[in-house]
Amino acid sequence: MDPKRMEQGIRTFLDGIGEGFAGDDRERTPERVARAWIEDLVSGYAVDPAAELTWTPAPERFAGPVVVRGISFASVCVHHLLPFFGHAAVAYVPGRRLAGLSKVGRVVDAWARRLQTQEHLTAEVVRTLAEGLEARAVVAVLEAEHTCMTVRGVRKEHSRMLTVSAAGAAETDPELRRELLELASGRRGDPAT
Repeated sequence: MDPKRMEQGIRTFLDGIGEGFAGDDRERTPERVARAWIEDLVSGYAVDPAAELTWTPAPERFAGPVVVRGISFASVCVHHLLPFFGHAAVAYVPGRRLAGLSKVGRVVDAWARRLQTQEHLTAEVVRTLAEGLEARAVVAVLEAEHTCMTVRGVRKEHSRMLTVSAAGAAETDPELRRELLELASGRRGDPAT
C-alpha cells in the first residue's frame, strides 16, 4: 500500500466535496484516513490468510465436527467503500488436522480486512480452511449488516444478509451439510438451549 498516494487521493476527494483545510486540525485528515485504512480497514492485504492457520494433528479417534460461532468481523464493501459487519460461524469435520481456536478467527479477519463482497468473503474463508486443514467438510455462515443498504440507497435499517458456503463432503452429502449448518447456527447440539 502507498500511504502518500492514498493521502493525495483522500485530499482530492475532500476537495471535491468542498471541504477546506487551511489552518485547521483537519489538515491532517488525509493522513489519519490513510492510516486508518492501512492499519485497520484493509490491513488484510498485508496478511496471508493461509499462514494464519496453524494446526495440530487430530487425534485418531476424533471424528466429530468442530464448530466456532460468534466470530465478529468487519469489512468494507468493494462496491461503495462502506463498511459491513457481523458474525461468522464455521463448522468443519477434521481430516488429519485441527485448527488452533483463535486461528479460525484470524482467517476470517485476514479475508474480511480487504475490499470485499460478503459472498466472496464466505467462500474464501471456506476455501482457506478446507485446504489448510485438509478437512473432510467445511461450512461457513456469515450474517452481516451492510451500511451501503442501511445508510444510503433504500435505507433499510437493521436488515441483514446471510451467506453460506461449503466444501468437501458438505457439498455432496445433504445430511452432513444440514448437521453442520444446524451446529453453526446453534440450532443443534447447543447445551445452553
